[in-house]
Amino acid sequence: MTPYRDWDQDSGIKAYEIASSHMDVQFKDGAVYRYTAVSAGRANLDRMVLLARSGDGLNQFINRAVKTRYSERLA
Repeated sequence: MTPYRDWDQDSGIKAYEIASSHMDVQFKDGAVYRYTAVSAGRANLDRMVLLARSGDGLNQFINRAVKTRYSERLA
């Protein structure tokens, strides 16, 4: 997984992994959730990828737009 930059040091996200059809997000509490275009919506998943790569705003976006719209909990 790629460490999440978290420029503001205020995020609950530790790391992420981007694949062609999904994105896995690891939170600082150890939980890992998989978000897909089907579960979260293509536009939301694309936005999550942009935010993850920028290192800012991903946790807020997840809480606001896709909180429980993950496809599965991996850990």
